Amino acid sequence: MTLIKSISGIRGTIGGKPGEGLSPIDIVKFTAAFAAFIKARSGKEKIRLVIGRDGRISGPMVNQIVVGTLMGMGADIIDGGLSTTPTVEMAVTDHQADGGIILTASHNPAQWNALKLLNEKGEFISAAEGAEVLAIADQNKYSFTTVDDLGKYKTDSGFIEKHIEHILSLPLVDAEAIRKKQFKVAIDCVNSTGGLALPPLLKALGVENIIEMYCEPTGVFPHNPEPLPENLTEISEKIKLSGADVGFVVDPDVDRLAIITEKGEMFGEEYTLVAVADYILSNQPGNTVSNLSSSRALRDVTEKHGGNYAAAAVGEVNVVEQMKAIQAIIGGEGNGGVIYPALHYGRDSLVGIALFLTFLAKKGVKTSELRASYPNYVISKNKIELSPDLDVDKILAHMAEKYRHLDVNTIDGVKINFENEWVHLRKSNTEPIIRIYAESNTQENAEILAKKILLEISSFEK
Repeated sequence: MTLIKSISGIRGTIGGKPGEGLSPIDIVKFTAAFAAFIKARSGKEKIRLVIGRDGRISGPMVNQIVVGTLMGMGADIIDGGLSTTPTVEMAVTDHQADGGIILTASHNPAQWNALKLLNEKGEFISAAEGAEVLAIADQNKYSFTTVDDLGKYKTDSGFIEKHIEHILSLPLVDAEAIRKKQFKVAIDCVNSTGGLALPPLLKALGVENIIEMYCEPTGVFPHNPEPLPENLTEISEKIKLSGADVGFVVDPDVDRLAIITEKGEMFGEEYTLVAVADYILSNQPGNTVSNLSSSRALRDVTEKHGGNYAAAAVGEVNVVEQMKAIQAIIGGEGNGGVIYPALHYGRDSLVGIALFLTFLAKKGVKTSELRASYPNYVISKNKIELSPDLDVDKILAHMAEKYRHLDVNTIDGVKINFENEWVHLRKSNTEPIIRIYAESNTQENAEILAKKILLEISSFEK
């Protein structure tokens, strides 16, 4: 059993003893602590919170515990039911709520679930605020209300429809241009809530020929739900056989977008943001942000359009903070996460799809041709499972010292920038692992660099 408390929320496996996994006791404790935090933050005794969940099997159980706990804290609840992370984020501001909770473990396997915590702007709370919530939970600094002041509960089935309306109203989303192209689009929604959002979005954008794969939100994932190439072989074959123009794959909570070309080849998660940024920047000059583990391609595209690029620590909240700091007009993460502030400050696959299809339609090229127009970088993604005797901080300090003669960034783990490639080592926020990402101009060179660093770490451990 695993329970991880981090910048990404309270995430764990279902079951086990309290404190060892995301047990019902833990769900109550952290939910109550969050409600107490929002009361203090808002200065209100009566607060309103929005909630929603992905399609996981544990979702109904977690949802009922969260709802009951929040009502017990005196909070009024608006429950969107099965929804997406970006949709719930937007619902917070649509309903002028004081905060929100999304019940999803994102790309993690089915045994996981999580509480993702939002402020009144529909944005993830900061690391400092998260630490405050954890302190409230650890010290039991919350109090349940009396029967006369219990919170009220209501549902709203219109979250996704409203989200789509917001997307269609964006000036750079051109549904008519998409409609004229008569695209054939394949989608894989991994049997979660993307199946409730992608088909109506595509239809609203004028796409009539949709090949739907795994769009029933049963929570029974047909393959590993992380949208990585090795998990997307089935839709790749479907695209080649059907003659689809493009394929879109989302993770269970729909904040990560992977694109597949008409040849059944990966567009590359890293290049989802790159392509969308290219479109935005071609229409509006401005700056961009991605995290330290993201491709240099975004920097290259940004500078081509005369903008400035900045890197942030890994984690959506860190990217958002940096985007606000430099007034970036587009940003996100290289895992397929697109953040478009004109809509909202959150990773959003739905707006990513709308902007990408608009760009593809106006560019008048095939998906593979668009991908070929960008600098070719390849990232090798590796990890080391953490063991109790592994001193991560000591390893990172050693690597920073070893390469101190180069451009070394230590705001989030250690990133070592070589002349034409880089490697980034950091402890994961969501899993008990060290991530080692290396980027170069070919897969072979990226893997050689990654293996070199892995060998150095192994030698240091011994």
